[in-house]
Amino acid sequence: MRMRVVLLLALVLMSCAGAAAQQMQPITVVSDYWARPGKEADFMDLIKTVGGPVRDKLMAEGVVLGWGVDVPYLRMPGQPTHTIWYDVADWSGVEKVQAAMAARFAQLDDDDKKAAEEARKKNAKPGKSFRERVDEILDQSKTRDMVFRNLSVTAGTTMPPAGALPFGRIYSIMVKPGMGQEWREAFDSYIKPTLDKLTKDGTINAWGLGVEEVKTAGEFTHFVWVSYPTLASIDKQRNAFAAVTAGRSGETNEHINHVFTRTSDSNAARSFILRAVIFKMAPQR
Repeated sequence: MRMRVVLLLALVLMSCAGAAAQQMQPITVVSDYWARPGKEADFMDLIKTVGGPVRDKLMAEGVVLGWGVDVPYLRMPGQPTHTIWYDVADWSGVEKVQAAMAARFAQLDDDDKKAAEEARKKNAKPGKSFRERVDEILDQSKTRDMVFRNLSVTAGTTMPPAGALPFGRIYSIMVKPGMGQEWREAFDSYIKPTLDKLTKDGTINAWGLGVEEVKTAGEFTHFVWVSYPTLASIDKQRNAFAAVTAGRSGETNEHINHVFTRTSDSNAARSFILRAVIFKMAPQR
């Protein structure tokens, strides 16, 4: 299931005040990569020296809200080895990032041509080009890009500590045709309040509800992401929802289960746990 590509969709919005974060609907661009066996460290070096500086510069300029790299915490056949994501406010931000990356690649190609020419003048064998190194490190036939839109975000009011590498859990949901509004109303009534409370008390860093902005997967209609400071927070979240359920009447719980069963396909539901290996956010403004 390709939904696992995202670590913490729009987690960067923790850099905003909670109310402001809820008003934003940022775009998250995600790229899945498959590093060849034994080349994982080489790929991380490419990220840090090629694309990382570009995204850092755009983040300093206010274009990129945050970016990071995640890897799967639980291994599954066929999944990517690394995922790069970045957040921007709108599509103009996507265009600026893509243009900056294209310029960076053009610069590297130009540098390689100059280096190769100098090597030929000395009757020496040119070193491997940037493109050749990428081919050695990645199986580019599997690379996939996706674009997501956060519909609702609730974030804590404090920034994560410097160097934090949070965990994320992604829940993917397939809402049945024509049931979107009813499902969303049920979610806002029965799920959102508990997640908001857990965010307010610091049990979780942030959470959000989103959709695929450019529909390419077809395996889900909505997703919920939750950011955790530690894996122990997952237990606390589970206990919180169990307590809420226990506090309702049997009839109410039966009604809630009926609503979600009627409006979504429970057999299509999936969840994934991911961990960050690079996680950067723009400073509070």
